[in-house]
Amino acid sequence: MSMGKLVQARPIPSLIRVCHARDMIREYYAEPIRLSDCAAEAGLSPWHLLRSFRAAFGETPQEFVTRLRVERAKHLLTVTNRSVTEICLDVGFSSLGTFSLLFKRHVGCSPREFRRRIRCWVRVPGFLPWAYIPTCFARRFGGSGG
Repeated sequence: MSMGKLVQARPIPSLIRVCHARDMIREYYAEPIRLSDCAAEAGLSPWHLLRSFRAAFGETPQEFVTRLRVERAKHLLTVTNRSVTEICLDVGFSSLGTFSLLFKRHVGCSPREFRRRIRCWVRVPGFLPWAYIPTCFARRFGGSGG
């Protein structure tokens, strides 16, 4: 009894094109990206790219860009001491208000609140939190009595 030939599934040409657009978005997420630019990269009409992208990845190209920007902002808020405004501009938002609104929608809290919460869990290189030492210990073990 022979097992018939294994047929290797070939990717749908349209899916390959949509992946080209997704890769372009990943590479240039911090730049202003228009749907028409992505469509040109994929060799599809903007409308066809929008429908195909949503069908393939479950989100629109704009939602994908926003998600990438918010994820990068979360990283920068965690490991740098840069201001929220600087991070907003670094990840490609031109408005602090829009950035804060979208960040809160995706993460559940404002960028400042996120930073405050995450700093309890993550040690940032070069950032030493203040240590609270009771005065009695400092006097007893610190050497300088008062």
